[in-house]
Amino acid sequence: MPRTAVVIGASMAGMLAAAALARSVDEVIVLERDDLPDEPRPRRGLPQGRHAHILLPSGRDAIDELVPGGEVRGRLLAAGARERGLTSGLVTLGPQGWYRRSRHHDAYPLLIGSRDLIDRTVRDSVLASTTRVRIRRASATGLLGTAERVTGVRLTTDAEGGAGSSAGAAEERLRADLVVDASGRGTRVEHWLADLGITGIRKDVVDSGLVYATRLYRTPVGAENFPPAQVTADPKSGRPGRSGLLLPIEGDRWLVSLAGTRGGEPTGSPEDFVPFALGLRHPLVGRLIAGAEPLTEVTLSRSTRNKRRYFETSERWPEGLVALGDAVATYNPVYGQGMSVAALGARELSRELDRAGIGAPGLARRVQRAAAKVVHAAWTMSVGQDQWFPGVRGKSPTLADRLLSAYTGRMSRVATGSYRVSAAMCGVTTLQADALHLLHPALLLSTALGPFLPPLSGPPLTPEERNILSGLDTPAS
Repeated sequence: MPRTAVVIGASMAGMLAAAALARSVDEVIVLERDDLPDEPRPRRGLPQGRHAHILLPSGRDAIDELVPGGEVRGRLLAAGARERGLTSGLVTLGPQGWYRRSRHHDAYPLLIGSRDLIDRTVRDSVLASTTRVRIRRASATGLLGTAERVTGVRLTTDAEGGAGSSAGAAEERLRADLVVDASGRGTRVEHWLADLGITGIRKDVVDSGLVYATRLYRTPVGAENFPPAQVTADPKSGRPGRSGLLLPIEGDRWLVSLAGTRGGEPTGSPEDFVPFALGLRHPLVGRLIAGAEPLTEVTLSRSTRNKRRYFETSERWPEGLVALGDAVATYNPVYGQGMSVAALGARELSRELDRAGIGAPGLARRVQRAAAKVVHAAWTMSVGQDQWFPGVRGKSPTLADRLLSAYTGRMSRVATGSYRVSAAMCGVTTLQADALHLLHPALLLSTALGPFLPPLSGPPLTPEERNILSGLDTPAS
């Protein structure tokens, strides 16, 4: 009998889940309520897509495993995305000072491009790699089945075949051997589970009140090779956390995202954008864009809280249902983890399907628990910073949090003057190494002994980059 899987959502998590399922079922139907664009451009169901996004090396490797022969990296680079090494190719002011740029081989390449380009490239690559996946414009409205087993979804389509819940929408029941909820931060899966009799899902929220403001600029002539630049917030300063990130993306553009926690938020006013950037802990980002040509207005986002649903610990969990990506947890976007966590979760689904098969008892529970390990790593990093900003709401720091924060703060200070410590931290922040790696005796000793080099007094720019900055550095109007 033919086997069918349904995936709710056609963004990163959904398309990679579809790729994982395509090797185990006869048909994968991806339900997407948005009319997907034919070219990389914003869509209504992904409002955070306008802001800065980075694909970590762990996420890139997971995609390569899920879409063999898809050449996702090659397609992205051919379309204008950039690849920059985290330890050598970024100019970063961390909470404890400027990080030196390594001359060693960089083991942490970051893929940088617009979210629209990355989503479109992944979607096209998945569809080109298999004929078993098809996207259907429809809106999931509930689950079929019982608390013991989910057997499909309820969905609606409007009279023209699009998603909708209007009076003219047609309701349908779609049977499936496995349903994957990859519908993102707006997921309704908790309500759907409650309809089946499963309640009491544990949740945590840490909300620093972060507001994101993003604007696109034309890359100034002569600055095409200027590296990504980042000024981070200091969570221990006692003041609202303000940060800025400039990323070179496809189309000879700079994507600039500014952020501020509660009490220090940026506004949507174009007149305030450059002054906000100039007022960060260092004015580097502001100086770069002060004389650059803006290509868009300012886009604001307030949907930035850290929220985690502990599906893996639920006393009851139905066979036939898996939740992945932002449907499980969302993070402060400053840390650039979301896409990679989604890819790693889909890889766990793929590996469990390869090991046991889609009809194996307990499959959904095992996938949920495996994916939760990746979620926990990203969650710990994000919350470990955000919970210290003034006015934060939600989960309060525990004694363990305080001890860990003191240690990682000290390690961050040492990392500004030690490649070994910096590389170890990069392995954890890019989700390539377990956080326990930071407790290795050699790293403990390095952290205790302190920085091996004095702190930098300014950004670690090459002579050529300093000349570019001087040429761009004009007073803000």
